Amino acid sequence: MANNATTPLDPNVQGSHDVTVFETETLVSRIGWTIGRNKLLFGGLFLILFIVLFAILGSIFIDEERTEVGYAMAPQETADGSIKETVAPRLRPSREFWFGSDQFAVDIFAYVAYGTMGTLWMGFIAGSIGIGIGTLLGFVAGYFGGKIDVIVVILSDALITIPGLILLITVSAYLDQLSVEQLGILIGVISWMGTARVVRAQVLTLKSRAYVEVSKFNGQSDIEIVVAELIPNLAPFIAAAFVGAVAGAILLSIGLSALGLGPQNEPNLGLMAFWFIRFGAVPQGLWWWFGPPIVVIAIFVVGLFMVTAGLDQIANPRLRTSV
Repeated sequence: MANNATTPLDPNVQGSHDVTVFETETLVSRIGWTIGRNKLLFGGLFLILFIVLFAILGSIFIDEERTEVGYAMAPQETADGSIKETVAPRLRPSREFWFGSDQFAVDIFAYVAYGTMGTLWMGFIAGSIGIGIGTLLGFVAGYFGGKIDVIVVILSDALITIPGLILLITVSAYLDQLSVEQLGILIGVISWMGTARVVRAQVLTLKSRAYVEVSKFNGQSDIEIVVAELIPNLAPFIAAAFVGAVAGAILLSIGLSALGLGPQNEPNLGLMAFWFIRFGAVPQGLWWWFGPPIVVIAIFVVGLFMVTAGLDQIANPRLRTSV
């Protein structure tokens, strides 16, 4: 008698949808359990979420006009004894201006909110491009080998010896004006080499494992093996590398902007650092000017490194304390 039974995952069989939903819920619960058990990962995600929400909500609810030069106004006595609203630079924090104003009478609270959004967006672009290029080249070089592998190795070894900041300074000097997006693309294009080298080394190790050989024996194509077998095993590392790339891109952009070579026409924390350094906010004790951007940068970068350390514990069995 023929067996007409179908597999439980057949989409035409009643109940298969429930199985898929159950598997999805199980995956989500496992991710949540992992985050909850990993204190570094949980704490880092909390800090990052706090800064991201500050940037998003600030850019939604705060009028962008407050970031313009000369916005901060305060009543001042004129020569004839009358009182009128005049441009007020270096205002101390008040009800109207929570973080005061800077040398240009810009509302610092508004600028920090919009500048944080611009800096995070730049970091996301740079991290996505750098990790995307590095991961792709690392997989291709490590799995397929041959001439492609040789080219990727030579190119990455040559470019990784050039300091990123010096390369960015050289490129920026020849460009008239950089936007936040352009800076993110530039940083991403010059920061893929380390990822490519590590991914290549990992792929070289993984492709000799027994389960990869079994997949080849079962007739799976190279693309199917990479997608189904290799990428899931490297996902924690790739995630950690992305977080590290975002942190590195943000610090690199701030360093470039502090030299006056970053985006000049869009709010970003690096440009803010350039101006408070140039006008001596630190030696003059104008803490409400230099303090907020430093605190935001510190919280976000610490959060990113905590997430990286937490993901390393998941990806590296030697660092894993519990499963």
